[in-house]
Amino acid sequence: MPPRFAASSLLKSLSGSAHTHSPLTIAPRQPCKTTLRAGSTEARQRRRHDPFLMAQSRQRKAANISRQRELEEQRQSALGDAVKSDPTPFIQDIQAVQTGQSFQSDTSKQSSTGALNYFVKPAELENAFEYSKTLTEPLPAEDQNLVDPAKLEKELKAHQQDDNNAQEAIRRIMNLANGNTQDRTRVNIQSCIETFGRHNTDQVLPPKPATSLSEDHPTKTPRAGPDTGSPEVQVAILTTKILNLTRHLETTNKDRHNKRNLRLLVHKRQKLLRYLRKKERGGPRWQNLMASLGLSDAAWKNEISM
Repeated sequence: MPPRFAASSLLKSLSGSAHTHSPLTIAPRQPCKTTLRAGSTEARQRRRHDPFLMAQSRQRKAANISRQRELEEQRQSALGDAVKSDPTPFIQDIQAVQTGQSFQSDTSKQSSTGALNYFVKPAELENAFEYSKTLTEPLPAEDQNLVDPAKLEKELKAHQQDDNNAQEAIRRIMNLANGNTQDRTRVNIQSCIETFGRHNTDQVLPPKPATSLSEDHPTKTPRAGPDTGSPEVQVAILTTKILNLTRHLETTNKDRHNKRNLRLLVHKRQKLLRYLRKKERGGPRWQNLMASLGLSDAAWKNEISM
């Protein structure tokens, strides 16, 4: 029969101690988690089952959204409106011509009261009236003794009456208030060319700052005729068209075609303004354009969404 050994003495001889512990009763040595990371899975699961934490999360989200909205409104108000212009004297003259109202401004070169249709100037019209009156006057008689004074006076009065009627009819035809929108836009474009064209502004505004001290620049070809292709002239023309479309869309909300045209004009003006600012480096020409058109920084800064 094999010998019997006590289990306790055998374990004592192998381990050197009579006190042993079962491996199933050994406590885990990993440290317990006392805090939870905000974005961890445990934290999200805990928030789903804790109504107090869910309420706190919703409050923080609402506060952040309201603060973001407030900051965005402050930025937009600081930049201004990307489409509309401030009521400067030039803009008021443009709007007066578009609406057919009589508006007189001392700073404008061409007022709405003096603007005529069909490319006719007021001085040319008055000269034409004087010439036509001279041509249609009754011819003087060769012998003044044979002329009846009463008959001559009657003919002169009839001629004066006919001349007045003809002048009134021509003035009504030439009056821009009786023209259509295309005629008024053409007159405003001519006003933009005369106001911002470099054939006029070069004599008033100082040149832009020089980039270098060297003066070895090629001689420019002298300009022939009015300036119609400068960036400031094109910006002024686009502003005139934008004001016209904006006035039209205030009463017509479903005109999607012109809404798209307005977006195209605004983005095209933005590109020209960025180019002009980069070229002129914020010089006198840039400042004069922005001040005359009443444009804000929103017209050329950031992304324009309409």
